[in-house]
Amino acid sequence: MKASDNKVPKHIGVILDGNRRFAKKLMLKPWKGHEWGAKKVEELLKWSKDIGVKELTLYSFSVQNLNRPKKEFYYLMELFKKEFERLYHDKRIMEDSVKINILGRIHLLPKDLQELFHKIMKKTEKNNSYVVNFAIAYGGREEVVDAVMRLSKDVKNGILEPKDVNESIFQNYLYTPSEPDLIIRTGGDNRTSNFLIWQSNYSEWFFLEKCWPEIEKEDFIKVIEEFQQRERRFGK
Repeated sequence: MKASDNKVPKHIGVILDGNRRFAKKLMLKPWKGHEWGAKKVEELLKWSKDIGVKELTLYSFSVQNLNRPKKEFYYLMELFKKEFERLYHDKRIMEDSVKINILGRIHLLPKDLQELFHKIMKKTEKNNSYVVNFAIAYGGREEVVDAVMRLSKDVKNGILEPKDVNESIFQNYLYTPSEPDLIIRTGGDNRTSNFLIWQSNYSEWFFLEKCWPEIEKEDFIKVIEEFQQRERRFGK
């Protein structure tokens, strides 16, 4: 598959599901599967870049996941810290002009992780060749509510007139206005799980049986090839 192919999706969303089930298959503690999942994310970044994808949005941790057992929660926070520290110091991020965004209610996360997220976003904010959005402490309904709150504040302060509000204006108040061409969900569940509920209105969805750590490049390419065969009518 060549990057010049104009049917390569510009933006792909991925729900990284099945890490715990994968660990159970290996008879490991359930949360140990997240380590395997983190390694697979690094591979996905390379696969996407190789075929010419320009943006990825990865559903990494939902706002509902904040209610996970404390031991698993703190394990995940330490894993995020380790992986984002690695990203922060990875020279390829700047050499390849990769912009990193964290989408979600990150103020609900540990302070040191919040600071790290802000630091990596600041460092990469002017990069423009490739965008990677990590949805962490994220929820689609929560995103819409937060957008309404920000928009309401601007209306109250006279920055925006109510009569001027339309879909385009509202979309700019979301964590990200970018709409995925396709969304992949791994792990065998056929539901959207509160992911990009505004932006995915015309996304093509693919549901895979394999758990996230089991996904290989061949699976990814197969999805891309099937996407290229679909006719996207956008309601027309």
